[in-house]
Amino acid sequence: MTKSGEKRSGGKGAWRAPAEGDVKEAATAANREVVNAFLRGLPSVDELLRRPRVSALAEKAGRAVVVETARTALEGYRERVAGFVRKGMQEMAADPAKGFGMDRATAEQVEDWVVQGVERLMTGSLGGVINATGVVLHTNLGRAPLAAAAIERMREAATQYSNLEYDVAAGARGKRDAHTAGLLARLTGAEAALVVNNNAAALLLALNALAKGGEVVVSRGELVEIGDGFRIPEVLAESGAVLREVGTTNRTTIADYERAITERTRVLLRVHRSNFRIEGFTAQPALGELVELGRGRGLPVLEDLGSGCLVDLSAHGVDEPVAAASLAEGVPLVCFSGDKLLGGPQAGIIAGQQELVARLRRNPLLRALRVDKLTIAALEATLLAYLRGAPDEIPALRMIRASAGEIARRASAFAEQLRVALPAGAAEIELLDGQSVIGGGSTPAQHLPTKLIAIRSSRYSAAQLEARLRQPGSGPPVIARVEDDRLALDLRTVFPEQEASLLAMVSRVAQ
Repeated sequence: MTKSGEKRSGGKGAWRAPAEGDVKEAATAANREVVNAFLRGLPSVDELLRRPRVSALAEKAGRAVVVETARTALEGYRERVAGFVRKGMQEMAADPAKGFGMDRATAEQVEDWVVQGVERLMTGSLGGVINATGVVLHTNLGRAPLAAAAIERMREAATQYSNLEYDVAAGARGKRDAHTAGLLARLTGAEAALVVNNNAAALLLALNALAKGGEVVVSRGELVEIGDGFRIPEVLAESGAVLREVGTTNRTTIADYERAITERTRVLLRVHRSNFRIEGFTAQPALGELVELGRGRGLPVLEDLGSGCLVDLSAHGVDEPVAAASLAEGVPLVCFSGDKLLGGPQAGIIAGQQELVARLRRNPLLRALRVDKLTIAALEATLLAYLRGAPDEIPALRMIRASAGEIARRASAFAEQLRVALPAGAAEIELLDGQSVIGGGSTPAQHLPTKLIAIRSSRYSAAQLEARLRQPGSGPPVIARVEDDRLALDLRTVFPEQEASLLAMVSRVAQ
């Protein structure tokens, strides 16, 4: 009697078990046959191009884009099938009754994949969202939204020629920062000003121009990480200057600076701790002390203000240094961001003494760090709003200045509309006291009182609701937060004109 699956080998009556290679070969052949069964009838690229929707898309987006997308879709399906079959064969070996659960793709499905892929590509990935987090300067959501006047000025600069680097009166070449330098000087009290592409670039340029090959003295308590892994010591190293740390993490005195100054010292650096706060047993020299020391030793003080506050916001619960105050105290040079508390486009602003700014302007790095015409247009329009004394024209400042009472009235009206829109029993809706934050590496441990719309669904967890709001729908994705297992919406950062879309999105996902 022979065993099932054994093969006759050698002379008559000799038997042996099948070799391991024979089993693998049989399994591979079986896999291949199953794969072929799944792929049989799959349309070719040419067949897809003849289908009406794909053909129309090729006319609109270009044949090359559609062909590449079709090939990618087909190859992706083939890889999924191969992986599924390998996994399925293993599962069927353990449980022969299991079988496969993957459906074969139809030509219509593949057509849908191609159309969707091309549409995603042609639409682009950068798009608007509704920020219901209450974080005003949300770095991941683009920080400060621009004023309407800034958008219009950008449109004008983008759609026609401009006097970007042309002095119309003189009929000669001009300088691109002339459009913002005068406004910045007027608003900060500086003798001169310069704009580069962000504040890290401003700091890099200043240190390279003023301290390359020499030493920069800075307190250990100010060696901050700016964000996304960029750290002050690394910026210093790239500038060609040598870092000279003084003091300790929590305490630095003016005597520490004095002892650190040598013939190699070029700059005394002050960095505002804009994204964290040290409390308790601390010490830091007064800004005036540092300025006086620098003046006495013939050394410029460079202050990195970070957030770029141009007006005093203390009445609204925001305690941040104002650029004009630092310059008035005698700081020779300050730098700060354009897209944080200033409320404009991404930019790094340098303001201070004419002679120091001129040295920066002559530095070869400036060419690599300069801003384009759209940034200049947006920044100029934003600065003009400050000059007119119209801070509420700037969205970020308007959000910060909004009172808790104003937010509460909007939240109450929205909650009532949401109760009407949802089926009975679909969700519990409450108004709770909460806190908004400035964000963007500004105002650590400072909060703005607000009123939150808290939603607890009878069907979904708060995390599920939050995730559902982020999914593509009829309106822009909604970014919200979760608190105490409830979805929390903060209307401080929601534009009034977005409330209808927000209501529709929440109503849809909470049912």
